[in-house]
Amino acid sequence: MAATYTQDELIALRRSLHKIPEIGLEEVKTHEFLMQMIQANMKEFIEVKEWQTGILVKINGTEPTKTIGWRTDIDGLPITEEVFSDFQSTHPGQMHACGHDFHMTIALGLLRALSETQPKNNYLLLFQPAEENEAGGMIMYEGGAFDDGFMPDEIYALHVSPELPVGTIGTRVGTLFAGTCEVEVNLKGKGGHAAFPHQANDMIIAGMEYIQQAQTVVSRSVDPIQGAVVTFGTFYAGTARNVIAGQAQAAGTIRTLTQEMNELTQRRMQEIGVGIAASFQCEVEVILDQKGYLPVVNHQKETEHFIDFMEAQADVELKIMQPAMTGEDFGYLLDKIPGTMFWLGVDSEFGLHHPKFQPQESALSFAVDRVSRFLKSLDK
Repeated sequence: MAATYTQDELIALRRSLHKIPEIGLEEVKTHEFLMQMIQANMKEFIEVKEWQTGILVKINGTEPTKTIGWRTDIDGLPITEEVFSDFQSTHPGQMHACGHDFHMTIALGLLRALSETQPKNNYLLLFQPAEENEAGGMIMYEGGAFDDGFMPDEIYALHVSPELPVGTIGTRVGTLFAGTCEVEVNLKGKGGHAAFPHQANDMIIAGMEYIQQAQTVVSRSVDPIQGAVVTFGTFYAGTARNVIAGQAQAAGTIRTLTQEMNELTQRRMQEIGVGIAASFQCEVEVILDQKGYLPVVNHQKETEHFIDFMEAQADVELKIMQPAMTGEDFGYLLDKIPGTMFWLGVDSEFGLHHPKFQPQESALSFAVDRVSRFLKSLDK
């Protein structure tokens, strides 16, 4: 077995994974493929633990004083692919439009590179399900997946960036990604005939007023120096043009750069619901579900070391990034374990979650080589 995968081998792995995207906690084929590749790289000092569709691979060291973690996500998105190729998705309505096929391929490359010889310290490679929909990092952590010697002392991860060119790595100390929270608002009043509005209680008007007032949370409750977004993407109400709607439903998202601000925004959304219920004499239910999508806050010590290491590499363009309002459940793990996350440039014309997202495969060998160098530098 070669010490590392060749670029052609990495591309083949990525294309095999790209064909079989699966929604979170349903990654059965993905799990099977990953297990085959892991078994093909097994050595006597490697342990494997399966947890639902997730996999933990531990490379045991000779004299370990710590366990160094690397996390990759394995799920796809409910998007119909519009990139036509001989390796396009074979699962209708599902696509690796967020680059998790890249993430998994890089992790498999790291497994082979880090186990070329037995290290001094332990390495843990985490293949995590359900990043996109169920905060798989949180459910694995809370479900005991890291018990029995699989808990890392520090942890690292990457996310592909379509905006950055291949050869570029971007990160920062502190918040890299926002924390997110799903919002659902259900309003229930009294419907009626359009000709007799005084006999009904119009939930279209009440729902519109809730959405309008929710926009004041950012403009009037959030410190303008800090970032927050409140967006409603859906609003459903009514059955006919001459019927006053007795029910309405709106759904959206909260995104903030700190958990404190997320909690403030959630509280204000509930308070607005109470006010709308009183004003329109209706029932208002505000459902808030953050799951494990906490802000991704990179720890100072680990991130500064990562930045210093990458800046010293002649073939790496290191950029200090501004925070992004995208969400990532790696924030939950960073809330429990010190570490850092970074962007990997893959130079795609179309962005993340786009049906034409097409990252450059030349980033694969670049990432495996540079990240393995970094992780090996921690083995002291």
